[in-house]
Amino acid sequence: MPAASTKSAYWQGLRAGLPFLLVVMPFGMVFGVAATEAGLNLAEVMGFSVLVIAGAAQFTALQLMTENAPTLVVLISALAVNLRMVMYSAALTPYLGDAPIWQRALVAYVNFDQNYALSVQEYEARPERPMPEKIAFYFGATTPLAPVWLLATWLGAVLGMLIPAEYALDFAVPIAFLALVGPALRTLAHMAAALTSVVMALVFAAVPYNLGVLLAAALAMMVGAEIERRIAGRG
Repeated sequence: MPAASTKSAYWQGLRAGLPFLLVVMPFGMVFGVAATEAGLNLAEVMGFSVLVIAGAAQFTALQLMTENAPTLVVLISALAVNLRMVMYSAALTPYLGDAPIWQRALVAYVNFDQNYALSVQEYEARPERPMPEKIAFYFGATTPLAPVWLLATWLGAVLGMLIPAEYALDFAVPIAFLALVGPALRTLAHMAAALTSVVMALVFAAVPYNLGVLLAAALAMMVGAEIERRIAGRG
């Protein structure tokens, strides 16, 4: 495999990931600020981002911790939020499953919403690409995001108290997920699952420790799977 082709795939992935800096940077800073305000010290905040490297799960765990939720509830909730990573991994396996194990381990560690969405879109558009180019694209898309997430967390933790409240950095959280979820709503099953999750999250809003979100997610997955089953049956 020519090195030039692999290098080109890497830079293609990097360029594709750059626009997400507009949300990853403030998203990470918001977490750093929130974690510091919740009482975590700098080492704990950074350990959170380095070990978990998943914003939604980190915010979920942090909120439950501030509410003095039982440790088991915190862990289960954070894991439930991150269950989507299992689905991401399953979706990546047909494309990257034959890569060396050390590469797959790195892919698993830095597997998050943005680089997953970019990579699967690329793999579906160009399935003929050889494995080295697919891996290069994936890590190219990861390069501008994972380090910036950690840097933004650090900046938020260190400088958070100096950031004026009117800057409203929390806008990054919904925008990041809307940018990812919106284009994915391509089928009836996707749209039904999304609608179910929204409605059920509102219905279960009063359930303590945010467990209503888990119930809503479970129901949404069942609705989406059932619709896909029925559509496949008709086919």
